[in-house]
Amino acid sequence: MSRSEPCVGWQPACGHEALRARASALKQIRDFFDERGVMEVETPLLCQASGTDPYLQPFTTTLLKPGQTKGERLYLQTSPEFAMKRLLASGSGSIYQICKAFRNEESGRHHNPEFTLLEWYRIGFGIDELIEEIEALLVALFYGKRNLAPAKRITYRQLFREMTGADPIHADLQEFHEYAKRHNIVEASVICGDNRNLWLDLLFSHIIQPQLDRGRAYFVVDYPACLPSLARKKPGDETIVERVEVFLDGLELGNGYHELADAAEQENRFDDDLTVRQKAGLPLPQKDQRLLDALAHGLPDCSGVAIGLDRLLMLMTGSDDIAQVLAFPVSIS
Repeated sequence: MSRSEPCVGWQPACGHEALRARASALKQIRDFFDERGVMEVETPLLCQASGTDPYLQPFTTTLLKPGQTKGERLYLQTSPEFAMKRLLASGSGSIYQICKAFRNEESGRHHNPEFTLLEWYRIGFGIDELIEEIEALLVALFYGKRNLAPAKRITYRQLFREMTGADPIHADLQEFHEYAKRHNIVEASVICGDNRNLWLDLLFSHIIQPQLDRGRAYFVVDYPACLPSLARKKPGDETIVERVEVFLDGLELGNGYHELADAAEQENRFDDDLTVRQKAGLPLPQKDQRLLDALAHGLPDCSGVAIGLDRLLMLMTGSDDIAQVLAFPVSIS
């Protein structure tokens, strides 16, 4: 190409109005947490260990030191969670972070493999206090831009039963197979097989999320223990974990927990994840020993949540594609 020829596709995907909306939201978020005495932190995007979640695929790269021909595998983080928990265990107090996160095999109308996360942890908070703070942040961000109906809080089990008629905890898997067939969810049985976790995720995303009221935030709490992630089990009920997911306009915005602080239980969950990964033929990342050591040292009682800022901006600006709020999505990066 000669210097006089125009370069094709160099301009940003979003307009300047979306860029200004992002800048304004970032300032509001920082003001919100500053007023509440929550400290902003930075942690590495490139780490020696990664999460083991079999449904999140990290990007990997290789660190070559001078003179080396064989390098060290490093991971682009799918979330800053592990490093932030090491800070919490060190005595940092309540903290938040706005950063890039990376997830492979995720690209589409609501996904970009590189995206912006807001993640925060509050010492002494349970799920109730965390939900109140998330709602307060949403009210602040949407004020003057869009009227939201009062938020609705509902348990996972109640919502699942209302929308599908099936009990997510006790239903036989055959019920899920039959339900998918009745609703013409093609290849659901092939995709999910006998994996209850996959069935719950598929039915929730295909059946439940599209039915959620528009213009109202939903806080879905008390997830089945088979979907634990890094949440504590609920006292007095081993079938439930203290987890909340936030939805608006049927779109998942965030995922929060009353954080698991037991190092042995966390290692067991890592092992369970790695077993699932091995059966699926997926890469087996190392368990994050530094996180386990931090938990063994003592994670203060806390709750935390990660919010997808790009999705939040979509809803704030009335966009229907994540590319409309990104300067340079992966397709033109």
